[in-house]
Amino acid sequence: MSDESSRSSRLEEYAARPRRALWSMAIPIMAGMSIHTFYMITDMVFVGWLGPDALAALAFNMPLVFLGLGVTFGLGTGVTALIAQAIGARDKVEADRAAEHAVAVGIVFSALFTGAAYLWGEKLLAALGVPGHLLALAWEYLSVLAGGFVFLVMSVFFRSILSGEGDMKTPMAIGAAGTLLNVFLDPLFIFALDMGVRGAAIATVVSQALVAFVFVYLLFFREHTYVTFDLRNFRPSGRIVAAIIGIGAPASFSFVVMAFGGAVFNRILVSFSEDAVAAYQVGVRLDHVVLLPMIAISASLVTLVGMFHGARRPDLVRNTLHYGVWWAVAIAAGLGVVFFALAPVLAGMFSESPEIRSMATGYLRITVLGYPCVAVSMPIGRALQGLGLGIPVLFLTLLRVLLVSAPLSIWFVFGLGLPVAWVWGAIVLGNVVAALTALAWLRSGLSRAARTARGSQPAAAAAAP
Repeated sequence: MSDESSRSSRLEEYAARPRRALWSMAIPIMAGMSIHTFYMITDMVFVGWLGPDALAALAFNMPLVFLGLGVTFGLGTGVTALIAQAIGARDKVEADRAAEHAVAVGIVFSALFTGAAYLWGEKLLAALGVPGHLLALAWEYLSVLAGGFVFLVMSVFFRSILSGEGDMKTPMAIGAAGTLLNVFLDPLFIFALDMGVRGAAIATVVSQALVAFVFVYLLFFREHTYVTFDLRNFRPSGRIVAAIIGIGAPASFSFVVMAFGGAVFNRILVSFSEDAVAAYQVGVRLDHVVLLPMIAISASLVTLVGMFHGARRPDLVRNTLHYGVWWAVAIAAGLGVVFFALAPVLAGMFSESPEIRSMATGYLRITVLGYPCVAVSMPIGRALQGLGLGIPVLFLTLLRVLLVSAPLSIWFVFGLGLPVAWVWGAIVLGNVVAALTALAWLRSGLSRAARTARGSQPAAAAAAP
């Protein structure tokens, strides 16, 4: 069987067993992201051993790093959805062209972000509220990371291409190997070579560079993918770029909103102390453990919903989406119970400071109440991207972060003079409002999929198992 026929048969396999397909994608994603989350936690632990100043400097960098990676992942989702829809419609030429444009968009975006970081990075850190005595330390980390940002961006776009085909195992294996390498390099650069915070950034850049080179080898030299590349004859298409941006840009802007929201929360929390900022970042890192299955299920839904929508199968779109959301909520609720019970132990892993440990424990024991709500809004928003609807992800994030959580936090702290626990409570309320809104949006999205299928019955018949 040829590589092309093997890849195209994946549509029939997924249509015949959509629930199995969801887990065949989600489990590798969870495995890879579990290792990545382990890295994020150990990275913060290593930096925390340098002292509270180093931990706070890293914490203040997170909104900018999250911004850059968030925009990348958002655009990558547009790539995934476009390729999945093309494969569902059995249009290989369109899938190939989408993959080629993904490479071009990734290169351009990398250059823009790196240039912006070197021009305005230090000023942005100061604007984000980094105290004067921490500014040099925070810029030391960001300046190194910006220099190697192209490797992080291209790795994400290569993953997105493979995800659009339904291949989650290959990106998981490559990403996991790179993450484990990063964990090994962290203590080498931070402590053995005495580079401190700069060493943490160098370890990240080196490991991601190797990951990017492995992807290049597989995609361009071994031709591992169903899609093929003919970059010599590449012709830019405004239509394809617009489609990638139309689906992915709202998700990218949602990450901008979250990055800005993180900066707002840092500014609010620094009014209590720098320890409050560090505690918040500890809590956010631990949140990633609970978010893992939700992110994995959501990422799988982008591909499956995109393929089934391209094949004009609204029944599969609806059933797969409902199944994914149900499992996301059940897992989030169970992990929330575990995190509530183990909050002091988990918070104590990151710092010996009693203040940081106490506030991080409080963060976890309050925010776990919002985990099931995140498990509703996140999969629904990503599934709607698979249908070609990018705006819901942006609006849900805007609603959750800047229209509910941040204003309430500002009012609680500066208007009413309430303690830091009320900031954590405002975050939960934002998650509740976003979940209710997502459920309302789901109905219109499913109706759109049904209308599209009615307008193209032959495609639906061709894709039927």
